[in-house]
Formats: sequence, structure tokens, C-alpha cells
Amino acid sequence: MRLPLTGKEKTVKYPSMEYDMPLFRPPSEADSLILQATYGCSANSCTFCLMYKTKRFRIRRLDEFKRDVEFCAERLPSARRIFLADGDALVIRASQLLAILELLYQSFPRLERVTSYANPLNLLVKSQAELDAIRQAGLTMLYYGVESGDDEILRRVKKKAETPGMIEGCGRAHRAGFDLSVTVLLGLAGKKLSRRHAQNTASVLNAIQPRYIGALTLMLGPLEKYFAQSMGEDFQFLDMMETLQELRWLVEGLELKNSVFRSNHASNYLALRGDLPRDKQKLLKVIDSALADPDSPLIRPEYFRAL
Repeated sequence: MRLPLTGKEKTVKYPSMEYDMPLFRPPSEADSLILQATYGCSANSCTFCLMYKTKRFRIRRLDEFKRDVEFCAERLPSARRIFLADGDALVIRASQLLAILELLYQSFPRLERVTSYANPLNLLVKSQAELDAIRQAGLTMLYYGVESGDDEILRRVKKKAETPGMIEGCGRAHRAGFDLSVTVLLGLAGKKLSRRHAQNTASVLNAIQPRYIGALTLMLGPLEKYFAQSMGEDFQFLDMMETLQELRWLVEGLELKNSVFRSNHASNYLALRGDLPRDKQKLLKVIDSALADPDSPLIRPEYFRAL
């Protein structure tokens, strides 16, 4: 599905820099300088994602990107963190990405980390040697969408990924030394497959062992009708309590060695944060408390939820 350009997502121009809007970044990159190494997302097929539907994917030329770097280095020379937008900068060929990283660390002398999104194919297409070199050049963390650990659900939502490939790709990233921050989507499978979705997703997370896990709740906006139709005639969205139950099944199934688990995104009904495995029982206790009382003050009101 591709939505038509509305005219509102035009390029925002500055004297010698421009952002191709809309612009997105992970919540944890709120204080980072954002530089667009690509426009849009190279996959852009997921039925649950509206982020880049108005954009045509393009890898920016190095000289074009360099002008933005020079503009920002003059005005923000003390930048410590940079996020490479848009949807998956890791799609850029290794030689160009290495040149980008060298440019960034030369231009910002106090730079401590550079991060980007990565889709599953990115980690499979690049060789282990290329991933090793990219990590050594200073790309430190990858934001990676697992969404579901169930291959049937991934197929239905057109994720262009399968769980064996995700596990293999994330293993490559770990061997290269990247930190992985992965996201999963509560409610993605609907009522009928809710428990299977939660349990299979937990199994994949156990295999990947990411440093950070973020659970978000499905919110579709204008895609809601299209998404429901694409999932089949028997698809039904989860209500609040069913979403909390799915969250419990997910957390219950996690067997992690050293991960930070969060469900504090604005889309969620219940904001959780814990270090696993240490805080697993504490998280389950909070979820059980919310499940026992639909009016619990722990539960975020519907009108406070947002993408």
C-alpha cells in the first residue's frame, strides 16, 4: 500500500540543509542530532506502519549528505549523539557507510555514538566482515523491528522477514559488537492468535538476546480498516484487557540474560521498565495487578495513548 503525497510532507529547507519530511526517530534519540542518510524505508511494505508511506526510498549521495554535516558541525560542534535517518540507514553499501561514519567522527570531535534503524534484510545482505568494520567505525547501536516471532503473522503483515533470518542476522550484529534495541508489537495478531503471537515472540527474543526490548501496542490511525481487511475475515482487534493479557504471556515467556525491557511507549496501556532476568517477577506482579482491576490507576487512559 502506498498513500498519495498530500503536499504536507514537503522538504523543509534551511540555508544549506534540508530535511525530507516526515521525520522519525526512536524515543531514546530525543536528544540526538538527526541526519538523513537515506530518505524513506527500503522495505516500506509493512501493513501496520504509516511512517514512510508518503516517501520514495532513496540513498543520498555522499556529497549531498556532507553538506548537511558541514552545516550542523558549524552550529552544533559539541554534538555527542547522532541518529542516522530515515528508515534503515544500514541498507547503504558498506564502503559509503564507512565514509559517512569517518566524516561524522571527524566533524564532531565530541561525538560518542552513532545509531540507526536496521531492517532484517540489512543484516543478512552484509557480510560479517562488513558488519565488523561498520561497528568498529563507530555505528554503535541498531534499532530493529522484530514485531512478531510468528512467521505466519509476519507474512500476513508483509514484514519481508522470517524468524530464522532474524535470529541469524541479529547473531551477526552481536558478533560484530552492536547493541540491539528491538521492538515487538502487542495486538498485531488479533484475538485468535494472541497467545501464539506472544509465546513465539518471546521465543525469538530469547534466541536473539537483545540488550533492549521495547513493547509497543498496535495503533494504526488511517490504516486500521486496511490492516483488518488484510489480516482476514476472522481478524478482531484486542481490547485493553486482552492487550494486557498478551503482555503478560510475552513477559512470562522471556528467558533473558541481560536485557532491559520497556513498555513505556505512549501507545501502551501499562508503562513498565525492568532489567531481566532480575525484575521478571516484579513486572508480572504489576501486570497481574492491572489485569485484576480495569480501573487501576496504573493503566493509561485511552485519551493519553498516542503513536
